[in-house]
Amino acid sequence: MAELKRQVSLTQAVTLALVLLTSASSAEEYDYYSWQSDNFHSGRFYAKQPQCVDIPADLRLCYNVGYKKMRLPNLLDHETMPEVKQQAGSWVPLLAKRCHADTQVFLCSLFAPVCLDRPIYPCRSLCEAVRDSCAPVMETYGFPWPEMLQCEKFPIDNDLCIPMQFSAGHATQTPVSKVCPPCDNELKADTIMEHYCASDFALKMKIKEAKKEKGDRKLIAAQKKKKVLKMGILRKKDLKKLTLYIKNGANCPCSQLDNLGSNFLIMGRKVDQQLLLMSIHKWDKKSKELKFAIKYIKSQQCPTYHSVFQ
Repeated sequence: MAELKRQVSLTQAVTLALVLLTSASSAEEYDYYSWQSDNFHSGRFYAKQPQCVDIPADLRLCYNVGYKKMRLPNLLDHETMPEVKQQAGSWVPLLAKRCHADTQVFLCSLFAPVCLDRPIYPCRSLCEAVRDSCAPVMETYGFPWPEMLQCEKFPIDNDLCIPMQFSAGHATQTPVSKVCPPCDNELKADTIMEHYCASDFALKMKIKEAKKEKGDRKLIAAQKKKKVLKMGILRKKDLKKLTLYIKNGANCPCSQLDNLGSNFLIMGRKVDQQLLLMSIHKWDKKSKELKFAIKYIKSQQCPTYHSVFQ
């Protein structure tokens, strides 16, 4: 019991749920547990009972969430760890956007739920708070809030669901005047590689002009030769007259576009026949982080994601 309490550090609600739902004296008794004796849950039949497993270090979304073991299958009906890693990995870039302080708590309560005697879902208010803050960021990249995370599916606040950790006044970690999401990225190797793998294409290029168009920011590429790092869905004719957009980015700051004289590392994806910018960095030849990232992406294969925020 004490060991389980040390593992559960998300919320007082989860701790309370642990007290209410458990009475054993050691964590070993929770290696296997069930809430439906016939292994039938959420309309799906599982060949084996749910079990508690270690959260692996390469499950980056949830490895440092605050507890060490998770339920498998999880609350999104992912039955194997490779499936969890694949689906959860596509959400890692959203954490870097800091759209809400509880984003990791919310996502990991579903992708890597804490091991208890029954599943503990996020409260509807937690879902709504994260959705309201993060959905606009996701829309910038052309992703709607997914069906699997519709907040109406989750319980109304009570003692047996995971509530918000931060009050409304502390919900976001970014200032009111938010930087355009594709421009708000540190020049770090991990960040570059995550966006590279999540993008349809990546280029080293110059930008001729940046202007506002119907609430978006329109970037017109210079005609000079572009270096292709990842061709993806681009065609050769796309490269001749390349135009990218920052969705809803007409009025948000983007310091990279203040001076268009340098080369840029551009990563993006195609949505509804438009090329949307996912990430932009000035091409700093002296940056060790950039050099490492470029070397890595040339030699490593990206995991397969269904989408960035699947």
